Amino acid sequence: MSEVVITTELRDKFGKGAARKIRRESKVPVVLYGHGTDPQHLTLPGHDLLLALRTPNVLIRLEGAVAELALPKGVQRDPIRGFLEHVDLILVRRGEKVTVDIPVTVVGEVADGILDQQLVSISVETEATHIPEGVEVDVEGLEIGTQITAADLKLPKGTTLAADPEALVLIVAGMTAAEPEGEAAEGTVAAEGEGSGSAE
Repeated sequence: MSEVVITTELRDKFGKGAARKIRRESKVPVVLYGHGTDPQHLTLPGHDLLLALRTPNVLIRLEGAVAELALPKGVQRDPIRGFLEHVDLILVRRGEKVTVDIPVTVVGEVADGILDQQLVSISVETEATHIPEGVEVDVEGLEIGTQITAADLKLPKGTTLAADPEALVLIVAGMTAAEPEGEAAEGTVAAEGEGSGSAE
């Protein structure tokens, strides 16, 4: 998994005005919490944090005012411009287990029919410092009617399923007959129209 180093500063001013001032300086107000400790209010460089958050479940190694390992827990963005408004980080320790959602990626092509993917991510339990980037599902040659559940996923070593084992991940569905029937109906209407015209 990715590990990114970001320098921290302590934050002692709060409220909307203080937060706006921080963002004008291209920084982001952050709260770090977990392990029964008091929340720590920090300021992180906006560009570095934005780049880090592009990776799901990125492990952030904080340095500077605070030296800790953390995972992103909550991210608030401006709904229009998309910049980071506030980020919550949760403390983690090397070797401890955490529950996270990892992406489900489909590879290959089905033999026939249409692939209907129900879940694009799955909840797993894994080591905080060894979170897998995702899990792949090989659908090469699967036939119509095939179903893949969470229990069928081949998770990376050291990772266990935290989701419902019976949760449907994907299914290979048959081609719908709606379109051909529609075309046939249009042909029937056209024929009836032609018949009416000749009768007149």
